[in-house]
Amino acid sequence: MEKYNIDKIRADFPILKREVNGKPLVYLDNGATTQKPNAVINSIAHYYTDMNSNVHRGVHYLSQISTDAFEVTRKKLQSFINAPEDKQVIITKGTTDSINLVATCYGRAFIHAGDEIIISAMEHHSNIVPWQMLCDEKGCKIRVIPMNDKGELDMDAYQNLINERTKLVAVTYVSNALGTINPVKEIISIAHKHGAVVLIDAAQAVQHIQVDVQDLDVDFLVFSGHKMYGPTGVGVLYGKEDLLNAMPPYQGGGDMIKEVTFEKTTYNELPFKFEAGTPNIEAGICLNEAIDYINSIGLKNIEAYEHELLEYALEKLSQIPGMKFIGTADQKCSVISFIIEGTHPYDVGVILDKLGIAVRTGHHCAQPVMDRFGIPGTIRASLALYNTKEEIDILVAGIQRAVNMLV
Repeated sequence: MEKYNIDKIRADFPILKREVNGKPLVYLDNGATTQKPNAVINSIAHYYTDMNSNVHRGVHYLSQISTDAFEVTRKKLQSFINAPEDKQVIITKGTTDSINLVATCYGRAFIHAGDEIIISAMEHHSNIVPWQMLCDEKGCKIRVIPMNDKGELDMDAYQNLINERTKLVAVTYVSNALGTINPVKEIISIAHKHGAVVLIDAAQAVQHIQVDVQDLDVDFLVFSGHKMYGPTGVGVLYGKEDLLNAMPPYQGGGDMIKEVTFEKTTYNELPFKFEAGTPNIEAGICLNEAIDYINSIGLKNIEAYEHELLEYALEKLSQIPGMKFIGTADQKCSVISFIIEGTHPYDVGVILDKLGIAVRTGHHCAQPVMDRFGIPGTIRASLALYNTKEEIDILVAGIQRAVNMLV
């Protein structure tokens, strides 16, 4: 790959220059949210100082330029995931909102009593609870693809679970708790052979690996802006056009209508049918800068760099006495989840924080994963394009210090 200029990249993220508890910040909680480059930060100020206006509604100049900028992001997202048309890109509040949209709209129209929904044993709560709510309402059933001790899905079990009653399969592309990269293309192909539609949660994927919705032949794909160096409060739902057209809208209000009378309302065309009310305009516009930033480095370069960093981290961490990795899949990216014999994850996390090291501890909104491994939680170090081997060394030294204090 071309030379990966990590110093230049780190200089783009002002928060990486700050100290925490008198120590240089080592930010390894990127699975929760990523830090923002100057391009994104500056674009937020630019929106409010030069463009601020509501979108899709006004004939005046500011409304027009805000609308144009908002729609540029939609087109940029279309290209980013290789969607056939930009109208298939629905701007939402985030991954959770996107999943709930599908559960509500597709579920309301096409899921019935006795139907089955398949999810996996490694899902984030956001890809469990909406389907449970739907099943409670509709009288349908959830079935779960199990995983092995390495944190890999049992594909033979999946083949046995899916049947003519299966109407939808919803799985994560990359596990936020384990880092496992799931064989989603195979999962989608098997589901389609049984007439089921597939939703892929790509919240932990799009910032690390190339995602192509046409190559995957996925029916729905969802992700969040804040995990890909963009603002919070904005996300994406991609859907196949025929499915989106067939689904009733999620919410009623402004922008999602074509004509309203007291007797009847007709709905707007895609994508606006699913975008009721004033959106998070600032975040939608500024997400464009995050996409440009990722593209400027190149996802292939990012993937190669992060993989090298992951391998380095696993090697160094494995030398710590009592270290046990949770999630050792052959195909893995971005996330290292572990426990240390004789310690509680929370206690280790608190000591690391005193050293300026930000990691996540707990069940990571994936409590069934922890139950599968018989543990209350893990310590999770999640990587991004700006992390370094030097930071990994600091993490290792910090954990060793925590072990010396706790064991």
